[in-house]
Amino acid sequence: MKSEARASAVSTAPIVSGPASMGRRKSLNDFLQPEWAILPVLVLVFIVGSLLHPAFLSFDNFYGVMQQTSELGVLTMGLTLVLIAGKFDLSLESTFGLAPMLGVFCFLQVDGGSLGLANSPVLALIAIFAIAAAIGAFNGVLVVYLKFNAFIATLATLILLRGVSLGVTQGQTLYSLPPEITAPGQASFLATPVSFLVALALVAVLSVFMSRHRVGRMLYAVGGNVQAARVAGIPVERILIGVFIVAGVLAALTGLLQAGRIASIPSSLGQNLIFSAFAAAVLGGVSLNGGRGTIAGACGGVLLLVLIQNVLVLAQVPAYWISATTGGIILIALLVSKVSGADKAN
Repeated sequence: MKSEARASAVSTAPIVSGPASMGRRKSLNDFLQPEWAILPVLVLVFIVGSLLHPAFLSFDNFYGVMQQTSELGVLTMGLTLVLIAGKFDLSLESTFGLAPMLGVFCFLQVDGGSLGLANSPVLALIAIFAIAAAIGAFNGVLVVYLKFNAFIATLATLILLRGVSLGVTQGQTLYSLPPEITAPGQASFLATPVSFLVALALVAVLSVFMSRHRVGRMLYAVGGNVQAARVAGIPVERILIGVFIVAGVLAALTGLLQAGRIASIPSSLGQNLIFSAFAAAVLGGVSLNGGRGTIAGACGGVLLLVLIQNVLVLAQVPAYWISATTGGIILIALLVSKVSGADKAN
């Protein structure tokens, strides 16, 4: 009887729209979902860009698009995991900037001000990811154990960490970074940015994890119906804490990639990037109510958003209108999700 009740509880969790449903035959309605509907839009943007400006098809432009896509993509993957779990984490933007900044500030001797305790790139890299994991765990404790509202708690953390970043560096930019720090963001392999290859590897690993591993399936269950997940014996608190930690580590990796690309760490690193990550996730069919979405879909949203912004830049559209476009894209994506029924409240 106990096993029957557990199976019944799990079945009530609305996880059929995630990878758990990949084994069934796809119907017409599947291809109307945002993660599939984005494909013809990508083709359309590609055609418009190629007709609008000859530089769109150039190697240099595509190289830049791959770098931007990889940076935003890794951050969006972390955010997507949190959203699928039914939570929010706005502080990923600050983790993006603070973790690389503190790691370099404490353990390397660089221009712009630093402690240079050991002048060791290895220790700096370890510190970067350790700091990010600690921030994620802190957010998890606030949301999971203290029951703080995830949106407000992580917003407060975002502001706090941004202030710490400004205070530690006093608004200065850290530069003269060693090759060990800049290589992930600057190196290339077979004319492809290493950062893009890293992002592709993460897409593959996380997609398989979410669709095949029991913990990935648990994540959908928690986001879809947390009470049913508890009845099913899923360790909800441990799952959520783990998600916040993983998201923080991915945010730090993103910050490391961008810091390497620009060969410096300004105090404003990653500022306002979380809004682009939310836009990309929503474009890719990730529900803000939890329990729905895929890593591949979210990354499709990243590619679409970066390509649209790239086309607008090539068309010499003023920067403030490009920012306005991002907001408009979010509203359109929400409308599509509402009409298709992919973002119904749980």
